[in-house]
Amino acid sequence: MKIVICGSMKVSAKMLEAGNELQELGHEIILPRHTQEYAEMKTSDHIQNESVKNKINNDLIRDYYEKIKASDAILVVNCDLNGVAGYVGGNSFLEIGFAHVLGKKIFLLNDLPNSFFKDELIAMQPTILSGELKII
Repeated sequence: MKIVICGSMKVSAKMLEAGNELQELGHEIILPRHTQEYAEMKTSDHIQNESVKNKINNDLIRDYYEKIKASDAILVVNCDLNGVAGYVGGNSFLEIGFAHVLGKKIFLLNDLPNSFFKDELIAMQPTILSGELKII
């Protein structure tokens, strides 16, 4: 299966881990551009600044839409972040919406976050993996 990996760049190291495990399981993966570089950055402030600049300069939101369109599924690496269990940020929410509208399978690595858009997440019917990528 061709799987696009989504998530906050603040958890880019976890995205790399998930990607490696999925490849070992025989899946083809697509990671956000510069995931390795973000994983090596030392501060979340630096990651945030670089992430915004890259989104604008490289039209990354449209680029990732096209990648989702050409895939079979997305995996959202929704780790605990910013004091929220199973954090799903703005970009990941957009990507889940893209996948839903395109009829792609949606996988979340961890449980849904308690957020103001939880109802919308539930309505898009993602498969919750509870940390078990072998379920895919």
